[in-house]
Amino acid sequence: MLKLIAISADFDPVHKGHEKLIKEGRKLADEKQKKLVVYLNKGYSANHSPFFVNFEARRDMALALGADEVKSFEGLHHRLVLSYSVPIRLNKMYEDGATDYITSAHISLDEIKNKAQKFVKQGNFVGMPKNYPNRNEIRWYALNEFLGSPLEYHVIPEFNKEKYSGRKIRKSILDNDMTIPKETRKLLPKTTIEILEDEIAAGRIPGERNWAEIYKRMNTYSRGNLEKIAYLNGNTINEIIKRRVYRDPESIWAVFRRANYGPVMTRLAVSAIEEEVTKKEVMDLMKSYEAKGVIPEGQKVQRVIDRAWYVANEGEKGVSAKEANETFRNKNIKVDTPPLNIHAGLNLTKFETKIVSEGLNADLYIDKDNKISVQLKADGKKIKTNLRLPAKEVTYLRYIMDSNFIPTTAHIKKDKKGYKVDITIG
Repeated sequence: MLKLIAISADFDPVHKGHEKLIKEGRKLADEKQKKLVVYLNKGYSANHSPFFVNFEARRDMALALGADEVKSFEGLHHRLVLSYSVPIRLNKMYEDGATDYITSAHISLDEIKNKAQKFVKQGNFVGMPKNYPNRNEIRWYALNEFLGSPLEYHVIPEFNKEKYSGRKIRKSILDNDMTIPKETRKLLPKTTIEILEDEIAAGRIPGERNWAEIYKRMNTYSRGNLEKIAYLNGNTINEIIKRRVYRDPESIWAVFRRANYGPVMTRLAVSAIEEEVTKKEVMDLMKSYEAKGVIPEGQKVQRVIDRAWYVANEGEKGVSAKEANETFRNKNIKVDTPPLNIHAGLNLTKFETKIVSEGLNADLYIDKDNKISVQLKADGKKIKTNLRLPAKEVTYLRYIMDSNFIPTTAHIKKDKKGYKVDITIG
């Protein structure tokens, strides 16, 4: 297998900071007699947004500066947060023959190692503190350690991040009517400028979201249909319903702010709506990588279900959800097998009871009064009703429904006293 030196990035577009990284990677590759391969995200950036510059143009920018080859990571960043996509990307690079990984940071490799140890010890890489300097580099190093350190890690000094900012470069071009201002040109390699100007002339910049599809889904989908989409919880769905109609991006950003989503989770949730990414789709993707040993133990699908069941049980003892969550994470609590099937009662009228039949599919959702409810169609009639469940099961099911990627399915089951809804988790 050919041995590689790997770089992983968005490069949107390639600026002089990236040029320095590629040249240092080139030098390392030549010293070790290996191939320099740049791995670019494709489709959606690591920040869960469409790219300003398309993959083909960014590939040409990297090749022009000395990369031997450019490969793509596609299908990840509208489905997964970084704590899940990074180990997948690391594993892919290793499978391709990468032996070394090179990146840039303004803290040293020793500092990165020290800060990474906490997360390696926990085996959970979700929730990297926002005040960590170079937290993305810390995440990559920590996850490389988790995978058994398959890649030798190299760090070069980072250029001024405030000055050499892809976001600011993109904004300057947009603000100047799709021309590259003089000050921005100073930040870009000559080859990048040439490729950018060709792309602008051809009308291929900037990449855009499919706002028409986003508006349609946010304006028309029922609570039950929105509940199936990844990264939407019950409170957020009710905010979406409450704030209709959506006609511009700002109205969409605003509803997620009201639902207490930060910028990163907002972009991921909007991307999931845009691509109609379901919770089941994300769960199945994660399980496929769990089977390869790529997903950390603390981030596995089963641990999310375990946490919900633990919090529900602790709640019965009077322990707050916050305290139970912290205990579960910090003490690596083991949980007896949580139930994956729940049988809930229904509040049906006499008429509804007559037209309902066993086997009908049903959609769970959180109603405007914050209660777990179900919607189904029987004999052409739409039926909506709250579920009847013990308090512990209500807490458990609500945690599952509010998770980012655990799906639920439900169907009607005949009971000796009438009808119940049979709920399957996962």
